[in-house]
Amino acid sequence: MRLSTITLCTFGLIAATDLLERAIAASPLAPETTQDVVVSAESDSKMVEAIAAPEAISTQEFSPTQPIKIAQSSQYYQDYQSVPTTAQSAPAVPPAPATAPQSEWIIPSNTPQPTVQATPAAPTAPTQSTPLPPNLVLTATDVQIVGAAPELQQIVRSTVRTQPGGNVSQQQLQSDIAAILETGLFSTANFTTQTNRNGVSVTFQVQPIAVQSLRLINAQALTPEIANGFFQSQIGATVSPNAINQSIRQINDWYRQNGYNLARVIGVTPSREGVLTLEVAEGTIGEIQIRFTNEDGKATDDKGQPIRGRTQESFIRRQLQIKPGQSFQEAAAREDLQRLFQTGLFTNGRVTLEGDARRTIVVYNLTEGRARALNVSGGFNDDLGIFGNLGYSDRNFNGVGQQLSSNVLVGTRDVQFDGRFVSPYRATEPDKLGYTIRGFRQRGTSRVFDDDIKLPNGDRVREGRFGGGVAVNRPIGEGWDGSLGLNYTRVSLRDRDGDVVRRDARGNPLSFSGTGIDDLTTVNFTATRDLRDNPSDPTRGSILSLSTEQSIPIGRGNILSNRLTANFAEYVPVNLFNLEKATQQPEVFAYNIQAGTTIGDLPPYNAFVLG
Repeated sequence: MRLSTITLCTFGLIAATDLLERAIAASPLAPETTQDVVVSAESDSKMVEAIAAPEAISTQEFSPTQPIKIAQSSQYYQDYQSVPTTAQSAPAVPPAPATAPQSEWIIPSNTPQPTVQATPAAPTAPTQSTPLPPNLVLTATDVQIVGAAPELQQIVRSTVRTQPGGNVSQQQLQSDIAAILETGLFSTANFTTQTNRNGVSVTFQVQPIAVQSLRLINAQALTPEIANGFFQSQIGATVSPNAINQSIRQINDWYRQNGYNLARVIGVTPSREGVLTLEVAEGTIGEIQIRFTNEDGKATDDKGQPIRGRTQESFIRRQLQIKPGQSFQEAAAREDLQRLFQTGLFTNGRVTLEGDARRTIVVYNLTEGRARALNVSGGFNDDLGIFGNLGYSDRNFNGVGQQLSSNVLVGTRDVQFDGRFVSPYRATEPDKLGYTIRGFRQRGTSRVFDDDIKLPNGDRVREGRFGGGVAVNRPIGEGWDGSLGLNYTRVSLRDRDGDVVRRDARGNPLSFSGTGIDDLTTVNFTATRDLRDNPSDPTRGSILSLSTEQSIPIGRGNILSNRLTANFAEYVPVNLFNLEKATQQPEVFAYNIQAGTTIGDLPPYNAFVLG
């Protein structure tokens, strides 16, 4: 049988093809055993440096910080997301944010969690793995992830560079394993490959970590006990980014509910040992500044110069409850402002914040009231003749809130004066007592001996008082302040010419001693409950004082008595007139109720006066 030339060529080609396939099947690319590539913990960094540079890998962190303006009532949550970084530098926590301008804060951005379709349940592992030659690049026909829940599979898919339809090589797969381990979510990771007609199928096998413990960074207000309570259900369980994010939200809610308005979790870093490291920024106070403002709230004058205040900054700082190093709390700052207003030195104040949540600068902007006054007057009356009067008062003497007042009256017939120095008690200096020193010489028409009581010469009774006293004061508990004082007063009854008189026109003695002059030495105690918003210029609130004054029977008259008094005053804001300026110049309705009695000796001039 003859065969044509074409038929012989066809048989030759088929034979050559069969020989080529036999040669390929016999090559070392198809070993008999399965080979898995496992990256150990010790070799991670070296391998990454050796094979990954200059390519970029992905490491998992909780939302990096980005500068945005915040509102006081806003809430911020951190979602687990991928943050690009270089193989040589993979920080565990976000870098410190740059200092933001006033009223701006550096906080974690509210980035939504990426949505990637997770691979269904773990497939059956391939029975045969084909290692790739070092320089061979193939097409990844399929990428599967086994050993992890769908949410962790999603993270792996977003971390590795090997994707279906993309190129894949031995070096790239080793880089992917390093990137997976770098997330800290997996204790081990390896891959297997299986060649097929169109390329290679890749399977990543991972072992998620089990959360063992919690570690806090920069936490003061947030204690380990509180933090562990939010993560209690996760300890000993397989790591879950969704559960971590939920716990972070709970911690941020706890901060807000407890008044730490600036505090929040800014980073969470898991480790392959099962330790979750939480970095928080609690609005730690780095610095406290005092700025004086004018009545318009501006910190500079018309020439651009800073407003200078009389109050010493050291005195103001002693009144503040918050200190550098503490976590900022709005309630504490509000209490500080109220305490400063109660000194009576300031008419307005506000707190502004600068810096960022890691280092907060708290600025107290204060407007001082008018503390000093000088009065000059003169005239003529029957008791003094021609007189001149000079009065001076300072409610911020020496710039520390001490009070000095004096009044001198000089006439052709008499000289009178009244001077007082007060150093108030400060709650911020509990070891120091407040004290008051007073000296006086006064004379005038008696309020007790009115027009119905005349002297034998027809004059009205003049009452003169000369003396002084000293008192100390401090809180005695439950919002009450106590004052204990020692006083001496010489009381004299005189006529218009200044002569001492003993009896009135009806023969009644004017003094307890019957000589026209009595000595009163007393010890007094006063308890006061002051709820006014401002002690020097109140617009609302009340004040109640209860006092007892015990006289000591020494000197002229040997008076032994106890004087009991009660005094209540209340201030109620109203808006009856001047409606347009009511907010700047509020109208106040005030009323006062007094009561008292005397037990023991009662000098006539010490009787209670109605009206």
